[in-house]
Amino acid sequence: MLQKLQLVSLFQNQFSGQIPDTIGNLSLLNKLYLDSNRLEGHIPSTLGNCRNLLKLYLYDNKLSGTIPKQLLQLSSLSIELVLSHNNLSGSLPTEVGDLTMLSTLDLSYNNLSGNIPSSLGGCASLSTLSLKGNLFQGIIPTSVSSLRGLEVLDLSQNNLSGPIPLFLEQLALQLVNLSYNQFEGKVPVLGVFSNASSFSISGNKKLCGGLVELGLPKCKEAEKHKRRFPLFLILILTFSSLFVISCLMYVWFKKRSRDQLCHSSMNETRILRLSYSELLKATDGFSKPNLIGTGGFSSVYKGTLDQYDKPVAIKVLHLQNRGAHRSFIAECEAWQNIRHRNILKIITSCSGIDFKGNDFKALVYEFMCNGSLHDWLHSSASISKLNILTRINILVDVANALDYLHNYSLTTIVHGDLKPSNVLLDDDMVAHVGDFGLTRFLGTESYPNSSVGIRGTIGYAPPEYGLGNEMTNSGDVYSYGILLLEVMTGKSPIDDMFNEDFNLHKFAYMALPDHVNDIIDEELLKFHQEDAIPMKSMPANAMKIEECLASTVKIGVSCSVDSPCQRMDIKNVIIELQHILCTLQHI
Repeated sequence: MLQKLQLVSLFQNQFSGQIPDTIGNLSLLNKLYLDSNRLEGHIPSTLGNCRNLLKLYLYDNKLSGTIPKQLLQLSSLSIELVLSHNNLSGSLPTEVGDLTMLSTLDLSYNNLSGNIPSSLGGCASLSTLSLKGNLFQGIIPTSVSSLRGLEVLDLSQNNLSGPIPLFLEQLALQLVNLSYNQFEGKVPVLGVFSNASSFSISGNKKLCGGLVELGLPKCKEAEKHKRRFPLFLILILTFSSLFVISCLMYVWFKKRSRDQLCHSSMNETRILRLSYSELLKATDGFSKPNLIGTGGFSSVYKGTLDQYDKPVAIKVLHLQNRGAHRSFIAECEAWQNIRHRNILKIITSCSGIDFKGNDFKALVYEFMCNGSLHDWLHSSASISKLNILTRINILVDVANALDYLHNYSLTTIVHGDLKPSNVLLDDDMVAHVGDFGLTRFLGTESYPNSSVGIRGTIGYAPPEYGLGNEMTNSGDVYSYGILLLEVMTGKSPIDDMFNEDFNLHKFAYMALPDHVNDIIDEELLKFHQEDAIPMKSMPANAMKIEECLASTVKIGVSCSVDSPCQRMDIKNVIIELQHILCTLQHI
């Protein structure tokens, strides 16, 4: 009967039974969260009547039956459709191709079978596709080559067969998981397959070739070719050796020149190649007027490149400082494997020598015109512009970045140094997390731990790091909680009022639940949204806003508890903040 309802959030409860068919009466519904319950039975086909639905979470239930075609015909679905961890069966309807605006489709861990429909190529806006843990068979359809914006593809734990399609090399994929299927033949080596940490093919016993580090046998065709044309191969190897030697000599001579061309550790098809002199020119000789900021390992300058139509930020490493070189390597490795709207975009990296013959290393990023979150929080010139909506949006952006690093990367990534100075804001005040110099990759030995002896920043690093414990996801969550409390209170965790026995977490905890207004940044108590209307003139709305402030502070306190296992999950942080944001937007 609630026909004006736009948001339904009933996740992580103990609801059982079936989803009522009458849910289709909610014609204005745009977000539905029923995940992590005990719901069973079929997905109501009447959901097809919810013509304004943007996001649907039904994962982690006991739903069965087939996916209704009516649901897949909702052209409004443009954010996420997540039906994972259920007991859905049957084939994936061809109507899936009608989801032309959908960004994320997750059907993992069900009992779906049959072939992957070729109509899937109609989902032109897909950036994430997961069909993991089902019973799909046959080949990957060629229509997948139409998904030009696809970044994450997970088809693991199915019964797919045939060769790995070469068209996957041409897509903008960042992560691919094809493990535990029946694929056979040669493994591609271009695109996403050029970096062993960006894809997984484990459990496919009939694959061959690919990168050397995969340790796969050589393909039989290559062996046969070798026996049949030994002279030809000898000639190829000879000319290849000469070519390699020539290249090595060329590089050696180039290193001796005063204007060495910097080489990049990124994919060369997507980066600029810049010389030291070009970076020098871009920053007017690394002049003080162009200096944006300085840290322990680097200095960052604003610059303008002839080859790039936007301003850039050039991070020059202080290689004389211990740990700077390792920080550079870690950051380069991180940037190769991550891509997200809330993570700072890198343009290129540079490693060479300067005009004095000294080693020179730099990273070039997109320039964020609104600077860092730290500057906005602690600058009297900017703080009045950070109203409550802006702050909550920033917190959601940062949480989304962490969720991506922790849960959607092929290799779990721990940022290791989350703090306001590493959160940068673009011209739309969208937050971008940067500085991956202390990053750690979990579950792999492919990357060095750059954080040996260095674990975060005082005030933001969790207490277990001080005891020598390894960096973990929960450590990032602790840092996020402190960052959130700083955003809401305006107080730095290293403020003079704090000491060993009294910190920002305790400061906020002691104010809950009835005295939150006593610790909230006074700017948030003065104004509502961007119209600067005094809250005293809106007592009813003021009460709702105060409730939102208290709920937000509670999230920060839950994230920054001392015990890692008791800290809030980052996915739940996002959901709760989105609910708070929705409430504020309707005041």
